[in-house]
Amino acid sequence: RWLFPYSAMSMGAILLYFLLLSDLSVVSNRVSAFALVCVRVASEVVLFLFALCFIVAAFACAISSLEQDNPDFAGIDKSAQQLFRVTFSMINGAHYDKLMDSPALMVAITVYVITTSIFLMNLLIAQMSCAYASSYKDMLGFARLNRGKIVVETMKSVAKWRWQRFRNSLRLEDRVEFGEGDIGLAGGMQVWEQASLNVTTVDMIKRFGGSTAPGEQWPEEGSTGLDEDDRFDRMESLVEKAMKRMSRKAGKSGGGGESTGSSMGNSGLSVQESGNSQESD
Repeated sequence: RWLFPYSAMSMGAILLYFLLLSDLSVVSNRVSAFALVCVRVASEVVLFLFALCFIVAAFACAISSLEQDNPDFAGIDKSAQQLFRVTFSMINGAHYDKLMDSPALMVAITVYVITTSIFLMNLLIAQMSCAYASSYKDMLGFARLNRGKIVVETMKSVAKWRWQRFRNSLRLEDRVEFGEGDIGLAGGMQVWEQASLNVTTVDMIKRFGGSTAPGEQWPEEGSTGLDEDDRFDRMESLVEKAMKRMSRKAGKSGGGGESTGSSMGNSGLSVQESGNSQESD
């Protein structure tokens, strides 16, 4: 007699075990982002099931009060069971043929199908689409935060000597180079990459002259430096626009430029010859 409760608890334990294994999804940011999106969209499914249970209870009570001879809808419990089966398409055509004997019952089932299978199902799809669209923008960021949370929780079980060895291997006390020969700050990890991967035309490091003592006041950014940066940016954009216009004009007047150059060369030769004749005179 204890076999069925034991088997039910075993089934629940196995499901919880595989639920814990889902933490391994943090190994890949893409898989972790997908798992987080599933968790965020699951709330819409819970709302759908709540609304479905409410509508099933309402129609089950209404059908039970209806005078009809169908044994499948004899009572609230049987009516609710049949309505759930209708929602998830778990009944065959023979059950619908029996409904034709009671027109009032057929009308009630038709209204129920329109309410649940058409209205609620499409509403669920729309809500899940909106929830996915709102979560898709930041899902990679949430995946990284989830990975950081799991790493912090796992650090408590790591031995101190192992953690010290790992921390020393990172060499966080060494200063990191911003560029070749440009020594920066300590506490970071230097990762090399190709210069074409992340092209940066503006220097993101603000540099100030003076002492580097911690007790010195941090220099305020004056308006002069900002104005100079703005002027240089405007000059750079103007030069780029001018170069583009010149390249376009040169491409359009390619043939005309050759003829103009030859005519200018002939005129230069004629001027040189006239000068030589004047000197001989």
